[in-house]
Formats: sequence, structure tokens, C-alpha cells
Amino acid sequence: MLHVALVEPEIPPNTGNIARLCAATRTALHIVGATGFRLDDRAVRRAGLDYWPEVELYRHLDLDALYRALPEARFIYLTTKATKAYADWRFEMNDCLVFGRETRGLPEELLHANWERCLTIPMLNPNVRSLNLATSVAIVLYEALRQTGAFNS
Repeated sequence: MLHVALVEPEIPPNTGNIARLCAATRTALHIVGATGFRLDDRAVRRAGLDYWPEVELYRHLDLDALYRALPEARFIYLTTKATKAYADWRFEMNDCLVFGRETRGLPEELLHANWERCLTIPMLNPNVRSLNLATSVAIVLYEALRQTGAFNS
């Protein structure tokens, strides 16, 4: 099983879309820290449609709690600051894809401490800073699923 972790997500429809993506791919979704909105917010629910019962959802107070909950996981950090592309990474079952806030990303100290496991999504236009969070999760998650053979059965 793969895992997606959202650290302090800020935009309700992004979280709802990611929840639907996780439901569709049978991927566990981990919400870490404060969200700035309630998970029963109308915008979150509308984006997730009626698939919320299909979401394997976990809440964690902080990253340390996430690490304790997934002791066998390898944590992969996604950031626009990395130089290694997600497509050049060898994903494994039980990887946890960690994404930061929409406006700030993941904390610099976290990235520096785990730089060998920081990945980016390359963009051809240097005038574009980043992609939408839900789009980014979909891109990387589907590559991880493809590499781990999730669609072969």
C-alpha cells in the first residue's frame, strides 16, 4: 500500500480532490497538523463527492506522530526546491508521499534533513512557480502506482 500525507493543507477543495483520488486508488490519506478548515466543510465534501466512505483517512497531530504511525514506511518529500525529478525515483510499496501547504510547501529544515528523499515535478516554463496541490499529488501518486505494479492485477 502507498500513503499520501498532506501537511497542514490550506484549501478545502484540494483536500477533497485528493481524498477522492486516494479513494479511487486505494491509497491511505494522512492529514498532518492543523488544516485551517474542518474536514466536514462543504467545499471539502463537495470536491470529494460521495466517495468519503471509501477514503482510508488518518489524522496526525504532527510529523512525529505520522512517523510513529508508519514505522515501516519510507518517506518521500515533494518540493519545488528539489533537483531530483519524481520520474527518476524508484518507488516502493509502503512509500509515503509527503506534500506541504499550498502556499509555503514543506519546512526548509525538514527538506534539508531529508534532501536525498526530496523530489520535484519538472516544469518547462520557468515563469510558473508550482502546480496545484491536487494535480501534484495525482502526478506523483500515479507514477508510484505504475512503478509498484498496482495496475497489473
